[in-house]
Amino acid sequence: MTQRNSPDECPVCGAEVPDGAAACPECGSDERTGWSETARYDGLGLPDEAFDYDEFVGRELEGRAPRRRRARFWWVVAVVLLVAWVWVWFAIW
Repeated sequence: MTQRNSPDECPVCGAEVPDGAAACPECGSDERTGWSETARYDGLGLPDEAFDYDEFVGRELEGRAPRRRRARFWWVVAVVLLVAWVWVWFAIW
């Protein structure tokens, strides 16, 4: 049986990899998908501490406010359906 050369730490997700493992137990990476010599674990790609959420939202929404009209519409629909259901319920009795 051939012993596999697995890294101590997965270069994709950073999880601990047991000796001789064929793939990472956490993310499933293997020699073809991420254990090559050029793959390096440099974090999970999460935003750093200096991440500005307000700037991100402004950039994503291009300066426009989020749409609230659609949410109000569905609230009105839900209330109308609830009132209709209650009315039918009491009309039957």
